[in-house]
Amino acid sequence: MFSIFKKKSKTEKLESEYKKLMSEAHQLSTTNRSLSDEKYSEAQGIMDQISNL
Repeated sequence: MFSIFKKKSKTEKLESEYKKLMSEAHQLSTTNRSLSDEKYSEAQGIMDQISNL
């Protein structure tokens, strides 16, 4: 009930950012492969941060 007042943890924030970047990478993979690879690389960096926590 009060989950709207609950703040996201750092892990939750990073996971949502990871999902967003992976979605963008997937969309770009059909039109611009180099931009898709950049987004994927950024997402991998975030996944590394998540695993370090």
